[in-house]
Formats: sequence, C-alpha cells, structure tokens
Amino acid sequence: MSQRLSALDSSFLYLEDATLPMHVGSVMIFEPPCDGFDYDSLVELIAERIASSPRYRQRVQSVPARLANPVWVDDEDFDLTYHVRRSALPRPGDDEQLEEFVARITSRPLDRSRPLWELYFVEGLTGGRFAIVSKAHQSLVDGINAVDVGHLLLDPDGVHPDEETRRPTGSPSPLRLVADAVMDSVRRPSQVADNVRGGLRDVSETGRRALGLAGGLVSTLAQVGTRPAPQSPLDVTVSGTRRWVMVRTDLADYRRIRTSLTRGRYVEDVTINDVVLATITGALRTWMQNRGEHLGSTAVIRVMVPVSVYDESGDHRSGSRLTACFVDLPVGEASPSMRLHQIAFSMRQQMETTQAVDAASLSSLGGFAPPTLHSLGARTGAAMTRRLFNLVVTNVPGPQQPLYAGGARLLATYPVMPLSRGQALAVGLTSYDGSVYFGLNADRLAMPDLDVLAQAVDEALAELRESPRGGGRS
Repeated sequence: MSQRLSALDSSFLYLEDATLPMHVGSVMIFEPPCDGFDYDSLVELIAERIASSPRYRQRVQSVPARLANPVWVDDEDFDLTYHVRRSALPRPGDDEQLEEFVARITSRPLDRSRPLWELYFVEGLTGGRFAIVSKAHQSLVDGINAVDVGHLLLDPDGVHPDEETRRPTGSPSPLRLVADAVMDSVRRPSQVADNVRGGLRDVSETGRRALGLAGGLVSTLAQVGTRPAPQSPLDVTVSGTRRWVMVRTDLADYRRIRTSLTRGRYVEDVTINDVVLATITGALRTWMQNRGEHLGSTAVIRVMVPVSVYDESGDHRSGSRLTACFVDLPVGEASPSMRLHQIAFSMRQQMETTQAVDAASLSSLGGFAPPTLHSLGARTGAAMTRRLFNLVVTNVPGPQQPLYAGGARLLATYPVMPLSRGQALAVGLTSYDGSVYFGLNADRLAMPDLDVLAQAVDEALAELRESPRGGGRS
C-alpha cells in the first residue's frame, strides 16, 4: 500500500493556490574548487545524495472524490535533469540580479505531476562564484521521511546509501486507491470524519509527532488565541509575485550587544536570538516610520518564532532547542536597549510557562541542518491561524566552520521562507561561519520598499551597538 499523506501535509496541498505557493527554499552561494564545479558535477552529486531518499523520486497521487488523503507514489518517468536546472546571470552578476532571479522562481508553484522539488545551478556571479537555489514543497520536507535537499548536499554523514538499487513501482489504479481508502476507513473509522472536518485533529497530532511538541502546541494556541494579533501594515491580501532580498551581518556584533547591554546575572537571560529579534524590531520600526505610519509608544507587531536557540559553545548539534513562541515586538519603543530587554523578558516568560513549545527532539530527526529546520518552522506557521500573529521569523543556527558540497566551499546561505495567507512578509535567518544571513521574502505589490527594510536591518544593528549599557533610554 502506498504511503498516505498526513492531514497536515494534505492541507499544504489543498490550501495552495496561484498567489500562495507552499514551498520553502534556500540560496547557497559557493566558491568553486580549483578543479572546477559545473552543472554536470551538481547533477552527479544530487543523484548520489538522494539515492537514500525515496521521497525525492515520488509524486503526489490524489484519491478519487477525495475519499482519503493523497498518497505518495513512485514517479516511473523520474528525470533528474528536469528537477536540477541550469541558469546564469547576465553581467555583472551582482547580488541584486540574484535576488531578482530568486524572486521570480519563488513566485512559481511547483509542478504537481512530478516530485515536488527543484534545484537551480546559477552561474555568472561576480568573483567566479555560483549559487544553488532550492525549492521544496512543505508537504515534502517533514524531517522524518525527507530532509531538505540542502541538508543532503552539505551533510554527507546524513546520507545512507541504499544497499541495492531501488526500482520504482507502478502507480496504483483509481480502483486500487479507492480500495485502499476504504481499508483505511475500516482500520481508522475516525479518519472519515476527520476528512470531512478538514483533518483538524490530525493536523494537531501530526504536528506534535513531527515536532516533538507533546501537548504544548494546543496549550499555546489556547492561551494566545485569546489575544488576536494587532493590526499592522503587514496584513494584506497577498498577490502572486514576490520580492526577495538578502542581508549579511556579523555574528560577533550580536554577541557584543548581548554582553554590553546586560549586567550581572541578566546576561544569562538574554540570548543571541533576543538580540536578533530586537534588530528586526528596530528595522520594522524604521520601515514603518519611513511609510508614515503612526507609532504610539505601545505599538507592537506580533511574531511567531519557531527558533533554535543558539548554543554559545559554538556546537549547533548539541545543546540546541527549537521553540515556538509568540512575541510582541515593541516597535513603538524608542530606546533600542529597552526593546531588547522587553523582548528578552517576553521570551524568558514563555520559556518558563506552558506557552513555550519545547521541541528539543528536532535535533535528532534526520540530522540537524538549517534548511530542514527552516522547512519545519514554515510548517509550524502554516498549521496555525493567521489571526494569532502578523509575521513568522525563523532563526536557525548553523555550524561555525566552513561546509562543502562536492569540494565547493559554501560562502553564504540564505533561507527563502514562504508567505502566509494575508501576510506581506516572511523573515528567515541562518548563522553560519561567523555571519548571520537574512532572507527577506515579501509580496511584490504590498512591499515595493523591501530594500528599505533590508537597509534598516543594518541600521538597527548599529543602533543596538551604540546604545547605552544597562537598558537606559537613548
């Protein structure tokens, strides 16, 4: 019997439309090795790395009349070169051209008749560099049956070659799909009712199982649900086009700010992630002021943060946790240091109550790599109602030493997070090899000024660096 999609995975397919593609991506920039690295090298590497991941050779097959959730079936006509594509930037091959390229391909939904992923080999970047841009549907990357293709590229230890060549099986007939659905309903009578109700119960069950959330997610939703998110300029009707910008900052700056703006025992209560959120708060404040928005002293933007807490030892594989918290970013507060302390207090309060959803077990699900965790963070946000928050921010720590793919050194890695319905912006960031890389994905019509927000990230970080110590108002 073919493996059936969970209610959560099925919902990503059913909710997707032309304006809301439900895929997660990444942009990885590489320096080629001395002996070179070309498109054929990438195809060969991908063929080797996905050999142990059947999901990358499977497509989604619907069940007639939606009697049950769709199933994964082998793609008998699987063509690797269809999924691994070649492109090039015109001269000069600068960052703005790469950003525009990513925005264009991010706007396009994946082909439902084939396995739900694509990879682009982008040549022509300045300095002889090249980029690998990935797209994978949220129903594909669940951290259990499949990890992100970027994880497979950069973490060969997580790849387990097949002992024997696996041949694809034929697609089931419509009659077989119906028969399997009937058998499932016999084994699980409640499944029929769940399908009629949209699978809401299975969404919670699947989310808890995949993210290791136990009962925490339900508790969090119950508490936060009593406080709907405030209105903000990020609440829009999303169009089908995107704008994407990347921002690079230094990890050392966040560490210095954490130390300089805290005293005594409080330094242990302020995390790198708190400084990141304070930086985003300052950037949003500047962006809103630039738009002429009225900001009262109590103005906030609520973010949902599925974030892996940074481990000061530098080892991202041990001592890290993924938590899902709701934080009101104080965009109306004028003092950068006060914004940081308010955010740190809110995060600490949630971590000490049932509002914090602890998912430490993620570090053992199919390895621990930023692309996969960004995908799981996007799944967490997509499974929740938009009325609870205005923005999703995923912050995933990566290793602080260089990574390689086929001998090519990874220079930078930027996440491409999907937009949620009714939200103009999604923010993803990854720390890697001494830097913090922001990927800002926005609706093209609602945020033509995304470059203003990108510039404001650098300004907000500088503002925090220069802020008086101890939380005094500046």
